[in-house]
Amino acid sequence: MSTRLDTGTEDLLAELHDHGVLVATLNRPESRNAFSGAMGAALSAIYRRADTDDAVRVVVVTGTPPAFCAGADFSGGSQVFDRQERREFSANPVSPTAWQIRKPVIAAVNGHAIGIGFTITLHCDLRIMARDAKYGIVQVRRGVMPDGLSTWTLPRIVGMARAADIMLTGRTFTGDEAESLGVATQVLPSEEVLPTALEIAHDIAVNTAPVSVAVTKRLLWSSFGLTPAQDERAESDLHVHIMGEPDAREGVMAYLERRDPEWSMTVDRDWPAYWPAPEEEVL
Repeated sequence: MSTRLDTGTEDLLAELHDHGVLVATLNRPESRNAFSGAMGAALSAIYRRADTDDAVRVVVVTGTPPAFCAGADFSGGSQVFDRQERREFSANPVSPTAWQIRKPVIAAVNGHAIGIGFTITLHCDLRIMARDAKYGIVQVRRGVMPDGLSTWTLPRIVGMARAADIMLTGRTFTGDEAESLGVATQVLPSEEVLPTALEIAHDIAVNTAPVSVAVTKRLLWSSFGLTPAQDERAESDLHVHIMGEPDAREGVMAYLERRDPEWSMTVDRDWPAYWPAPEEEVL
């Protein structure tokens, strides 16, 4: 079963499935899901909802076939890159980003993902990608530059040398190369991408403790800015926060009794008070 959620636009569809799996679908198939302002605003709102709504355990972002997202909408010609006032413009159209929210986000990249269509997948925790699709951060071939904080995310995912190859050439590459570069978590035939992402999401939603996943995700993404000593202190503080709590006991008993766990702690209620909220996070 699933429940359709109101996103305020047909450019982004959203459904809440069983076990708290929220599926957000980029939905402009006539333009291969070219990215629109309405799409970015709606995806931002979905992420904000997912962060605070304990009914949501995992988010899956995908696209209406035949593509994931072909990038910027060029239907208006060169006006797409007209000059913007700095105080009104951000090169990142999705805020909060997927890495800033406390629920896992899986990109089910079921077709071509180019430009902003690719860089928004780099915000996600996992990327399941189509083998026969094309990918690329091609903006330098359009007279502009990479966006969506990709100059921060991509080097952390694939390393500086590979990020420079992708960004400075603006070339496109296949799903198989995405896997060899370390961008893709898995590469599959396009028709298997979304089912596999949903299977992973369901496994996370049922078998992992919500607060345990949330604090692990936050520390994982924050660790790039920490020294080893700071990371050790944060890990220790977070262990103290969750050890001895109901889910720590339930996880052990469910394992010993060979049954699905019944988690009782929630991210919104049991988040450590000293840990920054998503909107306070500093890159």
